[in-house]
Amino acid sequence: MIRNIAHKIKLFSSPRKEFYLFLKALFNSSPNNLKLYETALTHRSASKTDSQGNWVNNERLEYLGDAILGAVIAEFLYNRFPNMDEGFLTQMRSKLVNRTFLTELTFQVGLNYYIQSNTNNAGESSHIYGDALEAIIGALYLDKGYQVTRQFITRKLLLQQVNLDEIQNTNTNYKSQLIEWSQKNKKEINFDTTEKSTGDNRQPFFLSTITVEKKVLGKGQGNSKKEAQQNASKAALIKLEELKA
Repeated sequence: MIRNIAHKIKLFSSPRKEFYLFLKALFNSSPNNLKLYETALTHRSASKTDSQGNWVNNERLEYLGDAILGAVIAEFLYNRFPNMDEGFLTQMRSKLVNRTFLTELTFQVGLNYYIQSNTNNAGESSHIYGDALEAIIGALYLDKGYQVTRQFITRKLLLQQVNLDEIQNTNTNYKSQLIEWSQKNKKEINFDTTEKSTGDNRQPFFLSTITVEKKVLGKGQGNSKKEAQQNASKAALIKLEELKA
């Protein structure tokens, strides 16, 4: 009891108070392990060392949060669309866990203000916010359990922040749109995707370049070949004025 009171006095007399109150309002539940959430918002470029000299960042929490987010969204869509087939549900889930969409959600709830990062890599930077949202979900799961986490994802994110009708009618498969454009206009299109190494033992990334009749139309990076091609396709569609920036 005395230890708990001392902890609260320390918490509320420190700069961590704002962060604590932000999380409490975000989750509609008081966080127990604030350090866990601080780790969730620490990108590997801003990694810190613990008392044993181990590097600490949000990669492990991101892995956990990704799995939980996918499961909760799958259940939500299953119940929300009882008459739709597997293909529709899979496509909708893919749109909701898309990195760009998760980044938008991160900004919408104000989580972006608390993320710690020191990277200048453009490809890596595009993932920081969405990764942090998944990591915070992983931290919430460890701190408060599945039901609180499920309620946060469902009520705070899916019901308050997401327009399902708009998502349903939005085609985010930019590669297929570009191929359709090339067929319609009888243009030859080529995707050149290569794996690149950062040289520092970190996860490699992919760079995709799209050419139409030997002219570069778009470039894109991603953590997977598919993502790089999608990003390059989006850039190409914007250049062709088939898609708004």
